[in-house]
Amino acid sequence: MTKIKIKTPLVEMDGDEMTRIIWASIKQKLILPFLDADLKYFDLGLKHRNDTDDKVTLDAAAAVAKYGVGVKCATITPDNERMTEYNLKKMWLSPNAQIRGFLDGTVFRKPIIVKNIKPAVRAWKRAITVARHAYGDIYKAQEIVTDKAGKAELVFTASDGQTSKVTVADLKGPGVLMGMHNTVSSIQSFARACIQYALTEKIDIWFSAKDTISKKYDGKFKEIFAAEVSAAKQKLDAAGVNYKYFLIDDAVAQVMKNEGGMLWAMKNYDGDVLSDMIAAGFGSLGMMTSVLVSPDGKFEFEAAHGTVKRHYYKHLKGEETSTNSVASIFAWTGAIKKRGALDNTPDAVKFADKLEAAVIKTIESGRVTKDLEPLMDEPAEKICNTEEFIDEVASKL
Repeated sequence: MTKIKIKTPLVEMDGDEMTRIIWASIKQKLILPFLDADLKYFDLGLKHRNDTDDKVTLDAAAAVAKYGVGVKCATITPDNERMTEYNLKKMWLSPNAQIRGFLDGTVFRKPIIVKNIKPAVRAWKRAITVARHAYGDIYKAQEIVTDKAGKAELVFTASDGQTSKVTVADLKGPGVLMGMHNTVSSIQSFARACIQYALTEKIDIWFSAKDTISKKYDGKFKEIFAAEVSAAKQKLDAAGVNYKYFLIDDAVAQVMKNEGGMLWAMKNYDGDVLSDMIAAGFGSLGMMTSVLVSPDGKFEFEAAHGTVKRHYYKHLKGEETSTNSVASIFAWTGAIKKRGALDNTPDAVKFADKLEAAVIKTIESGRVTKDLEPLMDEPAEKICNTEEFIDEVASKL
């Protein structure tokens, strides 16, 4: 069989735990037998990040910036427990946050919809795409824990030497403090990326924040978003795309009664949390696509879920697992489709479409992993283990 040639190198970022296991299986059974691709490989597994003092993460981000398209496996963001478990030199930062910061990207997450799994929210009829501003806020915050009373101040020193200072709190005893930031250019890029996505997909835009409380910080987001929408008004009107601003709590209430079919744009933390809620509402985090898009047109595709630690430890004991690989497969297909579109190689795009269709056909035929079985309208034809599901997909290619 002649393999399909991928013209430009594709950046591959390996990951951790159970997703690393299924990543290798997807490559072996669904990708490499069909594609002739130059994969620029980076091991973002926690052990290798520790061995390289996390230089590998920034090297991978630079490679995505160079070649234009990357595909990433889920990775561990270490906490105190992981520090001990992996004997880490330090608590390394989130790889996703670092790559997002390097590329100044926006994360778009969209559920994968199949006929035999109905959304948990009865009103939802069409996919809800979440746009998460992927720079700054608490993900680049600096924090202090103090065991003393004292005054907390926020100080800004401008490039011309002028300073601005406000009192944050007069602590009467021990406390915790956090300072966070964002930039006008990044917020503008976020708004423009959302507008471009909505024009491409011809779907309405919601943007939500909390400017009634955060009058300056969230207020600036609202102001910039409104200005960018105003600048694009002619294009938006021509495409029939509407824009609405909601307070974040109002948006959460409204989305539960809406049929869907919109792009819901949010700040970094809101998007992080509520994309998981949307994924669960449509079925599972294992059924959610995720792509990071930079302002200059670089793309990084990944699964929207974590490393499935519990399954990994079962796997290490030799026990059978039934881990959902759908989002990881769609990370590969998203990257292959985008690479094919950029390279003008329609055979690559067709292959990715066929692989996605094979995944959906497998699920709709009732052959699923264990997490999907309770969500189905009819009893499953077969509960597949991790490898069996990937084999079922391969058999339909």
